Parts: sequence; structure tokens; C-alpha cells
Amino acid sequence: MISFLVRLKFAPEDRSDIAESLRLLTAASRQEPGCVTYVPHHLEDDPDTVLIYEQYKDAAALEAHRQSDHFKKHAVGGLYQKMRERALENLVALS
Repeated sequence: MISFLVRLKFAPEDRSDIAESLRLLTAASRQEPGCVTYVPHHLEDDPDTVLIYEQYKDAAALEAHRQSDHFKKHAVGGLYQKMRERALENLVALS
């Protein structure tokens, strides 16, 4: 299992565009056969910071996600174009 968090920071004026991109990306990503979990959040005290918790069954499933049309359109062509900061945190399960 591959698990990680993606932290993205956006400008306040982009909130509605970001919300729509996330809605579309989330719906499509959850339909991928190798996607276990895909849950976007915003920080309670900072609505311009988004955390996406993702889990994939294996490296091939993650690669399929990154090569998907919806990822290229809504993440690379949408979110990444408007983000101010991005950080990836790889997670390792304790048990």
C-alpha cells in the first residue's frame, strides 16, 4: 500500500476554481481500480491550504493515477497552475 499527503497552498481569489478542480479530480480518482482512498481537505484555520490524503494499492496504481487524463487535466493543468506551494509527505503505516 502506498499512502501520502499532498499539501497545496493557493491564493484566496482562486478558492472557487480550486474547489471545482478538486471536486472533479476526486470523483474521477475514486473510480480508479487501484485507488483505495482519495480525500481532499482544507485546513480549518486556513481555507487556502489543501491537504489531499491518498492511498493506492501499489506503485503501478499510483503511476496509472498520475498518467490518467483526469490527473493531467485537473491536477497538472488546473491545481498545479494555481498553487503557490506544494509539499509531498510519504507515509509508512505502523502496523
